[in-house]
Amino acid sequence: MAFRFHIAAAILALAFTIVHASDPSPLQDFCVAVPDANAGGVFVNGKICKDPKLVEPEDFFFQGLNKPGSTAKPLGSNVTQVNVNQIPGLNTLGVSLARLDFAPYGLNPPHIHPRATEVLFVLEGTLVVGFVTSNPGMNMKNKLFTKVLNPGDVFVFPQGLIHFQFNQGHSNAVAFAGLGSQNPGVITIANAVFGSDPPIGIELPDQVGVVVLGQLKDVLPS
Repeated sequence: MAFRFHIAAAILALAFTIVHASDPSPLQDFCVAVPDANAGGVFVNGKICKDPKLVEPEDFFFQGLNKPGSTAKPLGSNVTQVNVNQIPGLNTLGVSLARLDFAPYGLNPPHIHPRATEVLFVLEGTLVVGFVTSNPGMNMKNKLFTKVLNPGDVFVFPQGLIHFQFNQGHSNAVAFAGLGSQNPGVITIANAVFGSDPPIGIELPDQVGVVVLGQLKDVLPS
């Protein structure tokens, strides 16, 4: 397990060296983020820079990705994010990563990263992954690109496109993801559409009335 973990780390490191980050290029060696509560100056990529004289190794450090996240959740998956909020030294560097854990038949539901391309590496188990293209021309359908991934396989999800991962195996699955932003963001499609606050309302013809999308989830298949 330790050997495979090191392989995953090496591959993600290689991906980071070739990724075209979506964040602006830094104009200094680093800009370690100061917690927002302590901010009181000019922000860079949403964070204020720590005084370089006060920067220390801990600002570039995180530990714990060798430990699985809890999958005792309704969808049977867990994402451990490591972005600028966990490593302040990532500020302005345009990269982050995540560990994904799946119980048998666990799902990371359709979602997008509005600010980053994702490179996924499977360490354990078998995952069905895929993404859907943006809306095409008239009378055309969105195209699905999907693949079954085994340990050692890599798949790329383009920035801003809906994608998913599903563990189709009888055992747990583990994957690591490199993302081209210090803070890629996540929009889970179902949560955003059916769980917004306030709910999304759509005006329909008078004979139908107003339908609140949040109420549709009660009649949709789970």
